[in-house]
Amino acid sequence: MDVRSRLALNIKRLRKARGWSQEALAGAVPIDRTYISGIERKVRNPTIDVIERIARALGVPAGSLLDEPSEEA
Repeated sequence: MDVRSRLALNIKRLRKARGWSQEALAGAVPIDRTYISGIERKVRNPTIDVIERIARALGVPAGSLLDEPSEEA
């Protein structure tokens, strides 16, 4: 699985596990909701700074957003 796919799946999985909409996550980052959507659809290529801000909002290490998703995800 490529890195964009891993990033997209991990962000979406963690966001949904918290019961957050894309808008809620975007507000916590803060970035535009359409940017979150673009990342989850693999059409945006976020900078490492944006990845770090998303990770901070989700309460996880930035590197974990790039890890291979577990089978239970």
